[in-house]
Amino acid sequence: MAKTLGIGMVGSGFMGRCHTNAYSSVAGIFEIPFIPQLKVLADATPDLADAAARALQFERGTSDWIDLVRDESVELVDITAPNHLHHPIAMAAMAEGKPVYCEKPLACTLEEAREMCDTAEKKGIPTLVGYNYLQNPLMKTAKSILDSGEIGEPVAFRGVHAEDYMADPKAPYSTRLDASQGGGVFYDLGSHIISLARYLVGSIDQIFAMQTTVHSSRPKQPGSESMESVSVDDQTHSLVQFENGCRGSLEASWVAWGRKMHLSFELNCSKGTLVFNQERFNELRLYEANQRPGRDGFKTLESGPAHGDYARFCPAPGHQIGFNELKVIELVELLKAIHGKTACWPDFREAYEIQKILEAARRSSADSTWCSPAQMEAS
Repeated sequence: MAKTLGIGMVGSGFMGRCHTNAYSSVAGIFEIPFIPQLKVLADATPDLADAAARALQFERGTSDWIDLVRDESVELVDITAPNHLHHPIAMAAMAEGKPVYCEKPLACTLEEAREMCDTAEKKGIPTLVGYNYLQNPLMKTAKSILDSGEIGEPVAFRGVHAEDYMADPKAPYSTRLDASQGGGVFYDLGSHIISLARYLVGSIDQIFAMQTTVHSSRPKQPGSESMESVSVDDQTHSLVQFENGCRGSLEASWVAWGRKMHLSFELNCSKGTLVFNQERFNELRLYEANQRPGRDGFKTLESGPAHGDYARFCPAPGHQIGFNELKVIELVELLKAIHGKTACWPDFREAYEIQKILEAARRSSADSTWCSPAQMEAS
């Protein structure tokens, strides 16, 4: 009989449902060391928790996440709760020796992120942070193209993550706009393009950022005439220098009308170029230098069974995988790490490195100067 792994999840919103879908799907797609069992779901109130537990097929609900963490049937603590709860829940889970699966950003402050990272490493606890776009099989293809040297060395990286869910000035105030809760678009969306930049190009040595609040106030509630002041960034533009000498730019905006999931990059190398856009995330465009005159151009690589874990979902090329499949792939990495008691990636360490860049961008924008993420190191 297959081993089981008891799941305790905090939060039943959009990401909670995505995680639940992964737990329910993974055993039918991958060979895994554990079969997830949905044990306890925690949410803000007893009624909400009970209703969500029934809907998502957890054995029980609770409004007390401490109760969830201490429940002996819970062997993995999954955090899809608001940012300000990431740190206390993760620390409580690790005090019980339990692995942690946490959505991004890792924490609200760099000090919290460092404590989470240090604790996980000291105790040897497997952790995973939900930078799920890294799990796209075509990202691994892009990485293999770069590592092979076939398009040379990285020269310039232009990365953007733009959406429009806050473009309307009547969109109400939320925790996304609370600076004390890690609010702002660079934390919310920019962290994703930073994760891709680090994965493909490497560590970022310096950043110069300009952060702008486009809508300085928003309704306190939907349709309310009472307004709440906003101080976090609605858009961020930055220049970056990587440790390997590559230079580039990183942008984030949640006020870009018409953009729904414009997580994109263009990576120019000494012998070619890679182009990607999450809105068409089953395609990777490749340009190789020194093509025949009159016949040169970008080649589109379409997702297929030759690309990593795609074959697990579909035996035919060009049929495409979706967002939820990326969460399934992400979960597999964590289950393997828990089984082998080894580190997986992106873990708390990688999320902490990303958070240093986010903090360096804030410092840079405030001081109007270049800033090194290494200088952000929490004491």
